[in-house]
Amino acid sequence: MFKNMKLNLNLLVAAAVLTACNSTSPDTDTSRNTGNNNPDKPNIVIFYVDDLGYGDVGAYGAKGGETPNIDALAKNGLRFTDAHSSAATCTPSRYSLLTGEHAFRKKAKVLKGDAKMLIDPGQPTIASLVKKVGYKSAVVGKWHLGLGDGKNPIDWNKPVKPGPLEIGFDYSYLLPATGDRVPTVYLENYTVEGLSDNDPLKVSYTSKIGDRPVGRENPELLRQPADDQHADTIVNGISRIGYMQGGKSAEWKDEDFYTVFTDKANDFIAENKNNPFFLFFSFHDIHVPRLPNKRFQGKSEMGLRGDAIVQMDWITGQVVKQLKDQGVLDNTLIIFTSDNGPVLTDGYDDEAIQKLGAHKPAGPFRGGKYSAYEAGTRVPTIVHYPNRVKPGVNSSLMSQIDVYASIANMLDIPMADNEAIDSEILTSTWLGESDTGRKQLIEESYTLSVRVGDWKYIAPAKGTNDWIRDNKNIEGGFQPTPQLFYLPNDLGEQTNLAAAEPQMVEKHQKIIDVIVNRTTR
Repeated sequence: MFKNMKLNLNLLVAAAVLTACNSTSPDTDTSRNTGNNNPDKPNIVIFYVDDLGYGDVGAYGAKGGETPNIDALAKNGLRFTDAHSSAATCTPSRYSLLTGEHAFRKKAKVLKGDAKMLIDPGQPTIASLVKKVGYKSAVVGKWHLGLGDGKNPIDWNKPVKPGPLEIGFDYSYLLPATGDRVPTVYLENYTVEGLSDNDPLKVSYTSKIGDRPVGRENPELLRQPADDQHADTIVNGISRIGYMQGGKSAEWKDEDFYTVFTDKANDFIAENKNNPFFLFFSFHDIHVPRLPNKRFQGKSEMGLRGDAIVQMDWITGQVVKQLKDQGVLDNTLIIFTSDNGPVLTDGYDDEAIQKLGAHKPAGPFRGGKYSAYEAGTRVPTIVHYPNRVKPGVNSSLMSQIDVYASIANMLDIPMADNEAIDSEILTSTWLGESDTGRKQLIEESYTLSVRVGDWKYIAPAKGTNDWIRDNKNIEGGFQPTPQLFYLPNDLGEQTNLAAAEPQMVEKHQKIIDVIVNRTTR
């Protein structure tokens, strides 16, 4: 009996030892809330807001609406005061950010909802760059860079390709274009989400199709009055650009964007927390049509545009919270910025002008979205990376186009001579270790402008100034003659020095010409 008891005791001890050897204490379990903490491969998150002006968040002087989550990133990170998108409209800026090339090289413009993919499959992007060193990448939100090969019209009822997965992304969940254009559906990787075989989807940008009501014919059905450009097929009480037939089973509801995209981003973070990842979170907010969820309506003093800013701030906070909850916030490089400057009226009347109050969306600058003036591209830009970036303010001249080469440098990834040819290595400045910014910077609109230090030159342009003023309530800055400004004495670009400084005009035009004709790094 004693022998059997001894044997049983030995078995229990052995079992206990085996269990201990196969278990991990909470302090050492790398699968729970520790995540990727490899300092050589930090996670990368780019928050890319749509139409957010320099003065539209609290850290840059906003009034009438609170942005505590963005302000916290600024307080604990590096806030840039002279950082720019590469263009004053969305499609060109997105192209330049992801490829490190100026969009004028592709003659890029704001695309239709069924346009050919602007970035060619195999063309290097930030996603394909970081994939070389083991990163997983996702794009969530507004795309507006085109889809398909352009050889045949897109069939939305079949796999839609090429798309983001052909240029380096491992996962995509998109608005195929943007909120004011059809198709008004979500595209997950290659597939329209929720689309029924009995409800085929068709899209046309040339003529009316289907029996859905149209805005210009049925204004009584609209929640927001729209101009003629935005007066085609009505979905969710909003008339859009373009015509859409079928697809009711897959329709989005604008008010749901805030949770749909947040959840997709946070799922990607949770699934990839133990390995380095790149998340391009491409907001629809605060682009028109502005339809923030009811929980945010009335949360600002500026009507729906202000409420959309509050919603955007909440989304930012939820994704940052997920990074923290998954144990990877400190080792994540966050870049928060915008694709271009602000616009109040852009196809729909949501009373943004009437309810503006004391708020100045462009801050102290002239112009806005579409404009050649500074407000067209000077946008809020914050870098947050607790493991490396110290809090502060940086006044260096910076461009989003340099994110590509700077990430390549940070991760020690070689670049080819014909890759990201306009992108400069400014890693130390992005990380707050230097005050050396760009010597010269292109601002693309309906013409090209160039900043050289404190000087700003706008090349002559034709025919768009009146249209932007009359339709967008923005000073375009497009003149048939050159414009030259010295910003330290004229931040609002009011005094044109071109006639008094012909040599400076010639110098700056030559700089633009050299950049335009560049073919390699």
